[in-house]
Amino acid sequence: MTQDRDVIGIMLVDDHGIVRQGLRSILEREDDLRVVAEAAKPDEALVLVGRAQPRIVLLDLKLSSSSDTEGLELCAELVRRHPDIGVLVLTTFLDEHLVLQAIRAGAKGYVVKDVDTSALVRAIRDVSRGDSAFDARSAAAMVRGLNAPAEENVRHLTERECEVLRLLARGLSNRDIGATLFISETTAKFHVGNILRKLGVSRRAEAVYEASKMGVI
Repeated sequence: MTQDRDVIGIMLVDDHGIVRQGLRSILEREDDLRVVAEAAKPDEALVLVGRAQPRIVLLDLKLSSSSDTEGLELCAELVRRHPDIGVLVLTTFLDEHLVLQAIRAGAKGYVVKDVDTSALVRAIRDVSRGDSAFDARSAAAMVRGLNAPAEENVRHLTERECEVLRLLARGLSNRDIGATLFISETTAKFHVGNILRKLGVSRRAEAVYEASKMGVI
């Protein structure tokens, strides 16, 4: 899909149709913003992004009732496949660890859904220019997360990350971890990176050692 260079094409990824409808109504009041695609699920988003070629993906982190991390995994996969696209997280969740995870996954910005319209539009334009964009609370949460000690971070390991840790302790590679957990190798690598960051280490063996000391595995 060919777009005017001055128009910012946006893909909305949110599992609630009424939210997407509201966002479309708000964003298309702006002359330079155009919603070019909508998706409710990760697999749908990965298909549509190649067809619509948006400049911005406005992404919710929670895309189903069964998982809180699908949006993070989708973010990592979108950035891997389409590095020129700017992913801007728009979610109801505000947690320092989620903000950091989103940035690690390649998101260029993070704003909460109750942000005012002008701030959201400004964030979209900033990300489209290659800048980062955070609302005040998300920026503060990111700073708290960066300053949190490893002992605090370990409490925020997700259930999936604990599963990955146990497989790391068995010496499995990212590919084997992915096959065991029925996730992609890229997603497994994403989880391993988050584990290393949360435990404040740089090597897989160190992560296993620290986790065992803390009683995580």
